[in-house]
Amino acid sequence: MQPETVLAGGRVIDGSGGPSRLADLVLRGGRISHIVPAGSARTTGNVIDVTGLAVSPGFVDMHAHSDLALLADPAHEAKVCQGVTLEVLGQDGLGYAPVTDETAEPIREQIAAWNGTPELDHSWRSVGEYLDLIDRGSPTNAAYLVPQGNVRMAVVGNDDRPATEAEIERMRAMVARGMADGAHGLSSGLTYTPGMYADDDEIVALLEPVRAAGGYYCPHHRNYGSRVVESYQECLDVARRAHVPLHLAHCHVNFPQNRGRAPEVLDAIDEATVRYGLDVTLDSYPYRASATYLGAPLPSWAQEGGTAATLARLRDPDTRARVLREIETEGTDGNHGIPMDWTTLVVTGTADPALSWAVGSSIADLAKKRGEEPGQTYADLLVADELRSGCLLQVGNEENIRAIMRHSAHTAGSDGILVGDRPHPRGWGTFPRYLGHYVRELGLLSLEECVRHLTSRPAQRLGLTDRGTIQIGAVADLVVFDPDTVDARATYEEPGRTPVGIEHVMINGEFTVREGRRTDRLPGRSVRRNAQ
Repeated sequence: MQPETVLAGGRVIDGSGGPSRLADLVLRGGRISHIVPAGSARTTGNVIDVTGLAVSPGFVDMHAHSDLALLADPAHEAKVCQGVTLEVLGQDGLGYAPVTDETAEPIREQIAAWNGTPELDHSWRSVGEYLDLIDRGSPTNAAYLVPQGNVRMAVVGNDDRPATEAEIERMRAMVARGMADGAHGLSSGLTYTPGMYADDDEIVALLEPVRAAGGYYCPHHRNYGSRVVESYQECLDVARRAHVPLHLAHCHVNFPQNRGRAPEVLDAIDEATVRYGLDVTLDSYPYRASATYLGAPLPSWAQEGGTAATLARLRDPDTRARVLREIETEGTDGNHGIPMDWTTLVVTGTADPALSWAVGSSIADLAKKRGEEPGQTYADLLVADELRSGCLLQVGNEENIRAIMRHSAHTAGSDGILVGDRPHPRGWGTFPRYLGHYVRELGLLSLEECVRHLTSRPAQRLGLTDRGTIQIGAVADLVVFDPDTVDARATYEEPGRTPVGIEHVMINGEFTVREGRRTDRLPGRSVRRNAQ
């Protein structure tokens, strides 16, 4: 049994969005046992004076790519030092479970730019086996979504064709197994192969076991560019047809063509909520750039068959010319129907150290230095690094970001890619940037409302009644921060800098950050659906 701890004299922001109050929190057995007026707690345990600081529920990262980091990096300072106590994994339709003996390695290759290739025993296959590893001790708590691309690869392969009825039944069974193992829903990556080869009818069919288990659907939808509003509407329609709640992953409205169009997306969400009673939430990160693997803008036909087939096409001069013509002049499905502006595509990391010369530069700048066309530089780099490079896409719109974060369905998701030499700073800065830049400096949200977005609202989406709020009996996942100083220090030039103003972080009643320093504790566990 953990000794009793008191957080004394803090400004308690309980996650409800209501007014804060001065109080003492008494913690016992990993939970909040008492909430009493400041200065009135009586205990023989450990008393920590947090006068002048805010005390809130732990932050929930609704879109995380820490699937391997939780197993390979015990410190995990990128998230722990932000105050993140729960991360939702298995995102964008591609993850590390469920897998088969045949698909485990191809999936690891495909998303190496998201998660790296740490030395691990990858012997797990099911969602349950993966979550069992988290339960051995983790830097944060973790919830999981069944990735639709994994399921399709296991049953249909990397072929661009409709699934047969028999194949759909096999995929449904895999989804049902993942839900029984404790997953909270189904994710999809509809601009990534092989998930993008599924039509909406197939997605609706796979959501049947999700509905039966009380889960939700989390799509990375088909188009963030030329058809952005229509693609969000398609997600709303799929969720309505499947009768499941919807959580829109990294809900951004990108590219210059879509400047100022976020209200159209938000109006569509509001209409679906009112007209059909659809339960919709969304997440976003407070940065203009997006990030993914460098091969993502390729047309889907060029990626059919997996890594080896894609590389063969890029090595063939005629096929390469066709690929680049589509990327540069037509706008591929991989690049959301927008012709590529090579100045916006920046290399963040390469698997081969010999290619580190490319990191931190745009494809346009690299091509200029090499005296060649940008498309050739891009294709050469993909081939040389065997599709394992990462990238930024500088295509966001600040006015859209601000409109979305003020919506009543909004939650925070870092979409944090933590590998590469110069990854996106969102992995280290999302949560303090909301609190510092957008709350304290710009006043777009009140502190209490912002904390609600980061805590209770995502917990409600996950169906968690004992996390996300400060109440008697709740799990002691807590963050103590200074509202006057909290801020992100991560930048595009120095993305790995930890924030300031986060003083203490507790997970399941144990300190993971104490007086601003990471402890050696690993109290995180899997948070499985209906397992509270």
